[in-house]
Amino acid sequence: MALAQKLGLSRNTVQARMAQLEKKHVFLSFERRINPVSLGYPLMAFISVHVQQQKLGTLAEELASVPEILEGYGLTGSADLLLRVVALDAEDLFRINGKILACDGVDRTDTALAMGELIPFRIQPLLDRGSAAE
Repeated sequence: MALAQKLGLSRNTVQARMAQLEKKHVFLSFERRINPVSLGYPLMAFISVHVQQQKLGTLAEELASVPEILEGYGLTGSADLLLRVVALDAEDLFRINGKILACDGVDRTDTALAMGELIPFRIQPLLDRGSAAE
């Protein structure tokens, strides 16, 4: 309603356009706006995972069952996966790393602690620049 008023459009028009954008997966989930620190997870780390390629499909499903893994990306280069994880403390991170290593298909991991967020997730500079298709 507020967006419709701000844009000077009808509520139905705005809802229809929002529904189209949702179908195209333009919007990220609301979860991305919640700071894990507020949930009691002050430690963030990035874990590079070296895997047996033929087991990657089932491995991704198994890793998704670990709640402390916030994101996972397939990579080119020396590591196969990059996981962003959160933990309660160093001991908890050790436990999480152990869960990852116990997954079938994981050969080894390398862990790097996040010391601080220098550039938070952002989209505004791309919006300011305009569409690449324009």
